[in-house]
Amino acid sequence: MSSGKIPIVDFGSWVGGKPQERNRIASDISNACRHVGFVYLVNHGIEHSLLTEAFTWSKKFFDLPMEKKMLVPHPPGFLVHRGYSWPGLEKVSQQEDLADPSDPATATTDIRTVPDIGSEELIEQPNVWPAEADVLSELSGFRAFMVRFYKECAALSLEVIHAMASGMQLSPSEEAHLMASHAGSLNNQLRLLHYPPVSGASLRRGELARMPAHSDWGTITLLFQDGAGGLQVEDPGSSGRFVDASPVDGAVVVNVGDALMRWTNGYFKSTLHRVGNPPDYSEITEPQGTKTDQGDLTPSRYSIPYFVSPNPDAVVDCFASCVTKDRPLGYEKIMYEDYRRMRASTQY
Repeated sequence: MSSGKIPIVDFGSWVGGKPQERNRIASDISNACRHVGFVYLVNHGIEHSLLTEAFTWSKKFFDLPMEKKMLVPHPPGFLVHRGYSWPGLEKVSQQEDLADPSDPATATTDIRTVPDIGSEELIEQPNVWPAEADVLSELSGFRAFMVRFYKECAALSLEVIHAMASGMQLSPSEEAHLMASHAGSLNNQLRLLHYPPVSGASLRRGELARMPAHSDWGTITLLFQDGAGGLQVEDPGSSGRFVDASPVDGAVVVNVGDALMRWTNGYFKSTLHRVGNPPDYSEITEPQGTKTDQGDLTPSRYSIPYFVSPNPDAVVDCFASCVTKDRPLGYEKIMYEDYRRMRASTQY
């Protein structure tokens, strides 16, 4: 599989389109989720200007001195997943059967920084906002924009989940349960990610990773990325082989998470992915990618994932329509909050 084999689907006719257009879109997305676990969506409805502004705010945050970023620290422990995580605080851990935890691909130390933002309505996971008085004018308007952007991503995510349900041809009751499990978009998470420059030699030797191989916990992830590249997806036909998922202009990358894989009894793939060297890294010129006495430095990478998860009290149980003689029941029923806590406990 190459990056060219991750399907690109035009989502523009899904909302308000004719039935045959909607059916085609749903089928194309479903096929991508079944065979690859990843799909690019173009004409997804989030304006380019809004995405540009989101990346501008992200860079403003990461350009702050460390003492100002530390005014919004990630709370101690793993129960609340909000605020700023400095390099090394969060350890990506793969605890599902998708990977061997001793595999170097999943066990390497990752180097990245991140603030996490969630719904303002989920009181169990309160947001940690920078006080504008503390950061002077640098982040004036940051909170208002991120609340708006969260809602825009939430609206898109519900349409994508609806299309997936349609493409799988779930029963009316199954589709209703899936949509109700995401009502209000309460348990989603907006993350601003910065991968700072790091020694390319250390990456190649496997001593460091921009982000080790992992799967996402939730239902789906929407990923907006800059042009630096570096996202790699495991080839479904060749375990352990990762291929580039290069940025596609104007597209959002959508991938299946573990919760949706469980709901579909493995019909949809939650595919391992990681962040490594950009594919054209050798062509990068000064000031980033400069050869130094300390080694060659990769360029910075910025991305904005929006993790879509079931509401905390949602029950994730294999849909009956996805259990067959050829595909027997593969997962036990679990409440999503219990699953989230199990996964989060391994990372902080």
